[in-house]
Amino acid sequence: MDMLTIEARTALLQRRSSLRGLLRLNLTEAERQHSRQEPDLVDEAAEESAEEVLVRLSEREERELRDIDDALVRIEQGRFGHCARCGGAIGRHRLRAIPEARHCMECSAQERR
Repeated sequence: MDMLTIEARTALLQRRSSLRGLLRLNLTEAERQHSRQEPDLVDEAAEESAEEVLVRLSEREERELRDIDDALVRIEQGRFGHCARCGGAIGRHRLRAIPEARHCMECSAQERR
């Protein structure tokens, strides 16, 4: 494993650990909000809004976790750093910024169009 791959693996594992912690906190907070006794209408509306935010955050975080897990698999399989679309190099700067990146800059730009 080269140094970039080792750095990326370390960053991915740290981010995965952080995200799992955030998801646990979000779930605990949602459970706490559900367990309150007889909230008034204002409290109820505020709780519903907070729950929607927690769910959205959780979905985004879960998607990022999947991307991180996929990147860790690519590292183990020796495919890390190669674009999933064109097979070319993703680029060191991009991988340092986004270690879970699947595509090179060119393919990523095409995907957004």
